[in-house]
Formats: sequence, structure tokens, C-alpha cells
Amino acid sequence: MDRRQFLQTSASVSAASAVGTLAQAQAPQTRDTPGDRRPNLIWLFSDQHRSQAMGCTGDPNAYTPTIDTCAVFGSHFVNAVSGFPLCCPFRGSVLTSRYPHKCVPGHEYPLPDGQPTLAQPFQQAGYHTAYIGKWHLAGYKERNGRAAMHITDPNKRGGFDHWVGYENNNSQWDSWVHGGEGKDAFHYRLPGYETDELTNLLIRYIRDRSEARKNGDDKPFFAILSVQPPHDPYVAPEEYMQRYTPAKIELRANVPRGGRAEEIARRDLAGYYAMIANWDHNIARVQKALQDVEMAFNTHLIIMSDHGDMHGSHGEFRKTSPWEESIRVPFIITGAQHRYDGYLNNRPTAPLNYVDIAPTSLGLCGIEKPDWMEGHDYSHYRLQSRQAARKAEPESAFLQCVIPTGHGNSINKPWRGLVTKDGWKIACFEGLVWQMFNLNEDPYELTNLAHNNTVTAERRKLLGQLQQWVSDTGDRFTIPEQ
Repeated sequence: MDRRQFLQTSASVSAASAVGTLAQAQAPQTRDTPGDRRPNLIWLFSDQHRSQAMGCTGDPNAYTPTIDTCAVFGSHFVNAVSGFPLCCPFRGSVLTSRYPHKCVPGHEYPLPDGQPTLAQPFQQAGYHTAYIGKWHLAGYKERNGRAAMHITDPNKRGGFDHWVGYENNNSQWDSWVHGGEGKDAFHYRLPGYETDELTNLLIRYIRDRSEARKNGDDKPFFAILSVQPPHDPYVAPEEYMQRYTPAKIELRANVPRGGRAEEIARRDLAGYYAMIANWDHNIARVQKALQDVEMAFNTHLIIMSDHGDMHGSHGEFRKTSPWEESIRVPFIITGAQHRYDGYLNNRPTAPLNYVDIAPTSLGLCGIEKPDWMEGHDYSHYRLQSRQAARKAEPESAFLQCVIPTGHGNSINKPWRGLVTKDGWKIACFEGLVWQMFNLNEDPYELTNLAHNNTVTAERRKLLGQLQQWVSDTGDRFTIPEQ
């Protein structure tokens, strides 16, 4: 049996086992019936994990039985995007539901002073809140020293009740976390691989909340686990690295063959998929921890990432471009099911963007979004309720690169764009159409229609929608004439 057959067989067995376990956990249980208690919510938040790199999206390399099962039992938003495919802007927007040009416009920019985050409306609704892992919103500049050694000002930690994290790291075997303040401050090196150790911290938090509940503190909780992997450097524990050989990686159709792009892509992807397999394992650990303390039925899980990774597609690497491999991200809501009725394979096509995640999270817990949030609440897709759908949903998602990073192998120029629910994409530089694709016919974006006269009418329509996004969000950008 070759490696691919092994992975496929193992995935089938593991997925079948996980389906049975999860179905049992999600079925009504007398000891875990939520009653009138509001559900808990956990974000399982990875970094640089493109949506194409999962078994449930058809990647033959990806070993993700846990994620795949969550996609079957949950709501898998197949059109979810990172509207600004870069760490800091995404993180600022996901926590505030405000677009980057109003919040965190570029790399190593801080959250604005006084800007509320998602923690506050949860706290006002009686929730305990926690943040564990990568933060990257303190505005620390790497040129001033290693960000892992920077202590984030307690006033710049988003207002969470419990905060254990780091500004930035990029060294998964040498990861440091800090928290507390004054005499209770701490800063220490995690004893093992980052994803494993941060998951340990979340599991400890889950157990602590369970103990608090036993002792009469019945507050629900909202917790975020934010891990660096599968962000480069592409390394994982040895047991996962051994599963992948660069020469046997199946590349996407838009990776140029025979040159530097293929060589680097194969090398990096071997580690990338190993990191994803490890992340999948840790998601299963979180699920088991919830089951162990009888919280599985009353806890929503959101599996997500901040942006994708090009890995040689179109000869590019990393992020910040509007290509599919850069902007498409996993977004799966699973876990708590108020009415378990065999409602499987729910695949909403809504163009969910980063500003929509906070309102959707609040909606899952029955909390109204505050006026300062700009995004849309898509929780009804998971809750199987039409009540929240009465407001018209966007037909497209707004894409931006406000302040470029200067990183190599990526687009170092401001751009704006959109991707529609029905499969069209357009991206522009100031005053110039740059990219246009019909993703239904051209999913690998091999034919750029930006200046093709056969799609003039569609291009005018898309440019009109893009101008509307710029106007509606208060952005400043010159859209090309239609």
C-alpha cells in the first residue's frame, strides 16, 4: 500500500470513527441538556491555512479527519474569504467587525486605542472570556527585537478576562507566552510544540470553567485558541513530518512545473500538511476535553484561519494577493446543536468575510451585535432559523490590501476587489483593472478576463459593485471607469 492509499484508508477509518463519536456527543443527553443556559463558544483559529488544504475540500494530500467530520456535522461556509489576506488586518477586523481601513490597516499596526472588541458584548451578556495564543495586535515592530519577547501592555489585550499569549513568534519549537500584570505577571517558554502546548492551555481553561460551574459559577464562556501553524516555518512534530515526502506531494494545477516554484512548493508543502495534520489532531483533543466535562452538547466550535498560502500557485508564495489560494479560508461552525436531527452536509454559499465572524459568533449565542460592528450575522445557517435571515445578505465580499507589507513573493501594492456569491472575482489597482475571473469555469484562475471585451457587461457590473463597497465602507480608492 503506497502513502496515498494509506492516507485515504486511514482517513476513512478515522472519519467514520469520529463521525460516530461526534454523533453520540451531539445527540441529546440528559446530563448535558443546555435548557435555558446560553451556549459556550470556542474559536479554533489557525494561521495561514488555506481552505483548499483540507480533505473535505478535495485535497488529496491533506489528512484532516476531524475537520472533515466537523464539516459534515456542522455548517461549512464554502465561500468564506479573508478580505485582507494578512495577519494583523484580519485579526483586527475579526475581533471588531470593522474593515481594516478603519481599524488595523497593515502589518504590525495596533488596535486603535479605545476600540472595543468582541470580548465586551460577550461580557455584557454574562460570559467569561479568554484569549490564548498569537495576538499580533500590539503594534510591536519586529525590527526592534524578537516579538516573542515583547510583553503586550495589559490595556492592549482586547479586554479579555483571561489572556495568555504572545505578540508574534514564527518559531514553533521556541514559543513564549505571557500574561497577567504586576505581581501576577508571567512570561515563560512553552515546553513543547506550539500547537500542542497552546491546546493544553485551552483544555486547562475548559476544565477550570467546568470546575467553576460545579462550584456555582454557571457563566458560559467565549474562548479563542489562536495558533501560529501552519504558518511558516513549515515544521511539525516528527511523527507528522514522516507522513509527507516532497516528491509525492500532489501540486495544484496552477503551480508552474519544472522550476524554482515547484521545488520550493514541494519542500514547503510537506511540512505544511504535517502541521495541518497536527492541528487536526489537536482539534480532536479539544472535542474530547469538552465531552469529558459534559460540555460538548452546549459548546459551539468555529474552525477558521486568517488567510491562505500561495505555495507556488501562479509562481507566488505566502499571502496578500487576491488569488484563491491566498484569500480562501476554512470556516466551519460545529459543536452545539440545539436540535440534532441528522441535518448533515450544510454548506452555505454566503460570501462570509472577516467582519461577519464577530456578529455571527454573537448570533450563535443569542446576543445582538452592537452598532459599531459592520458585518453580517450568518448564525441562522447553523441554528436552522429563518428569523435572523430577514435582513438581505450581501451578494459579494469586499477584498482589500490597504497598506502593503513589503514582503517578498507577494503583491506589494495597494489593491481592492470583490468576489461574488455566484463565482465572479475582480481586483483593481488604483484606476486600473488588474484581475477578473469566472471561478465557475476557471477555478485555478488561468484565464485573466480583466481586459477581454467578451465580458464587458459583467466587468461594468462588478466595477459598479466594487465602487459601492468603497463608498459604503468609507474607503478611499480610485475605482477604474466602467
